[in-house]
Order: sequence, then structure tokens, then C-alpha cells
Amino acid sequence: MTNATILLARHGLSQDDRFSKTHVARLTQSILQYPTKDWSDRQLIEWIQQVPFKDLPGREAMINPLTDDLPYQSFDPYIRGIVRWLNTLGILTLSCCDGHARGRASIVLQQAPSLEQWQLLQLALPHQMTMQLIHLTLQLNYRRSGFASLLLFAERLYRLTADRTYLNTLRLEQFKQRLLTWLDIPGVSRRERLVAIRLRNELKSQTDFLYTDKRGNVLATIPCGVGPTILLSAHMDTIELIEEGRVILENGTTLRSSSGILGADDRAGITTILEVLDRVRNTNFSGTLKLAFTVQEEIGCQGAEGIDSAFLKDVDAAIVVDRRGTRDIVTACRNQIPFCTSEFGQLFEEAGRLAGMPDWQTTTNGGSSDTNVFAGFGIPSVNLSVGYRHEHTEHETVDYAATFETVALIESVLHHQLIPLRS
Repeated sequence: MTNATILLARHGLSQDDRFSKTHVARLTQSILQYPTKDWSDRQLIEWIQQVPFKDLPGREAMINPLTDDLPYQSFDPYIRGIVRWLNTLGILTLSCCDGHARGRASIVLQQAPSLEQWQLLQLALPHQMTMQLIHLTLQLNYRRSGFASLLLFAERLYRLTADRTYLNTLRLEQFKQRLLTWLDIPGVSRRERLVAIRLRNELKSQTDFLYTDKRGNVLATIPCGVGPTILLSAHMDTIELIEEGRVILENGTTLRSSSGILGADDRAGITTILEVLDRVRNTNFSGTLKLAFTVQEEIGCQGAEGIDSAFLKDVDAAIVVDRRGTRDIVTACRNQIPFCTSEFGQLFEEAGRLAGMPDWQTTTNGGSSDTNVFAGFGIPSVNLSVGYRHEHTEHETVDYAATFETVALIESVLHHQLIPLRS
């Protein structure tokens, strides 16, 4: 998309409008007489507002977009793009206000959005904004003088109307924000309490059984029908303290810390499991998920070793999310201590192929992790790459796009019901 296309879209206009016979078409034609590639949002707003059109309803008028031509140029300047693309997405509007720099915009809808439409809106919403539906009024809360976030919301909604594959981009952005939140929570070995509290708060509405055991591990059970019981596990501790005041730097989809460790080992694993948990109800998985977020993994897997055996006795398979790099399915420790049969590891390779990621491959050259412990209980286990590299050093990085691919792999395993009950 060109810069001019995006600029117009942020304000509710499209170059395709030229081919219709509406007053919006005349407005767009008047704008496109001049090159817009170097225009700013402010310049475009001023141009739109000076174009004279008579006999148009006022900006607070109740207008039916199914029957009436919406007078976008008479709307508040920072809301017209959102209104235009909401209507295009089938979320029909009646009236709007951009908040006049007071930090809250509002749009009155004809009817409540469907679940699918609401999920689209949540994905498109910039992270610096919040959204709530009160009766039929969609309220958008933004920082004072933060009109740029309204324009970004309009741009994202437009991209959804133009290309539904843009959904994947929005999902990845939302996942990145979730990961950034977890990277900011301190939790060095033996001091994982803040991580555990955050996990319990996030899990309590999604699980049937949730508790913290004597070692400090956070354990949970989520029934999803009849079938195998699968354990998902990541560890809560980091090897060192996260340095106070550090900044997380971005380069493409790679994150690193401005000083000290990043902490992606294993906050990337935690984020992956929580994302899988959010999505599992939309898969064909039938069975039970158990979650084990362990303490003190970095100092000898002490948390995993202390898990009550009664919690693990019915587990048919364990998926640990704590491997460096990308697309490794670890099935043994240092080529000597097997975690599972080769056939079990190949189930995950098949899941990768089914998800369009055929380069996920098994390896027996793994390191020490909680996977060793679960395998020691006789549970077929694997450890999956989760995108981090150079762990335990100030050079640690994580590729959050690779982390998100691990979500897709686990989702594929569950959706295609590849893990059988143990005999």
C-alpha cells in the first residue's frame, strides 16, 4: 500500500471513491488533484474541512449507513476513518464523537457487534487504547492529545477491509505486547512470587483447578472433553535479576535488553502457553490440559522435581516450552537420555507439516530442563524451541515471530488430536 493510500484511509477516504457518484467521491477527487504523498494528517484534515458541501446533516446526526451517504467531512476530524471502516466491516454506526482531545471517543452502533466482529476490533485496537461497549456505545479511551491512536485504529481497520490476511499481522502484534508484559516482571530463582501472582490472576477465570504447591509451582487443570491429558510447562524463574530501568529494544521481530539479561528464557514459554490456552477452545482438541509453571528450573529443576506425583500420574504427554533457537523438537538430553520414542517426536514434525511449517525437526541434542524430570516420571515428553538465543547473557534476544510459530505448532498438535492416550 502506498503512503497516500494509508493517509487517505486514516481519514475515511479511498482512492476507489473517485468512481462513485457521492459527495465523498467529489471530496476525494478534489484532494487527489494534488500530490498527497508528502501530506501530513493535519494538512489533510484542513483540506477536508474547507471543502464546501451544502445540505449535509450535522456531525451529531443519526445517519443510517445502509441508506444514506455518510458526510465524513462534517464529522469530527479524528473519528471519520474509524466510522467509515466499521461500516465497511459490517459494524453499522449511527453517530460519533472523537472526544475533542479529552481522551475518550465514542461511536453509537446500530446493534452490538458479533463475537467475531468484537474479536476483530480487539485485534485492531492499538495497545495504547482501551475499548468498552456500554449499551450500544463503543467507547474508545486514549491518552489526552493522543489523536494519533485514533488514526492508527482507522488505518488498521482499513487494512482489515482490504486484506483479511492482515489479521495475522495484528495477532502477532498483540502477541508481542503480551510477551513484553511478561518480560517486565522480575522473578529470579527462589524469588518467583510476582510471576506466580500474575499467573494465578490470569488463569483463575480459565481453569477448573488452580493451586500453588509447596515448592511454589503454579499448577492448573483445564478439561476440554474426553481424551488424553497433556501437560504444558514453562518455568517462572530467570537466571539473574532483570536490571531496573532497562529498556527493551526492537529490531524487526527481534527483542533485546538495553542492559543485562532479557528474560525470554523462559518468559517466552509462559507467553506461548497462555496464548495456546486462549485459543484451544477454537480447536478440535478433546481431552484435558494440565499446566505446570515451575520455580527454580535455573538452579537444578528443583521445582519440577517437587511436583506432587498425583498431579502427574494421569498425564499422557508433556510439552515443555523452553528450548533456544527455532523449530527444534528436543527428544533427548545430550544424545544420551531419551525423553520419548522417536515416533512420539515425529508426531510434532507432522503437526508442523499440517500447520505449513515443515522444517520443525526432532533433535536428541538437548540440554538440561524440566523435560528431563517429566520424562523421569515415565511421561513421553518433548521440549520445543521458543525463539530465544544467547540465554543467560547480556546478548540474549528473542524473535517473537518464532515464538508465535511455537504457538501454532502446539495448536496444530491439539487441533489434529495427534497425541494418543497412553496404554
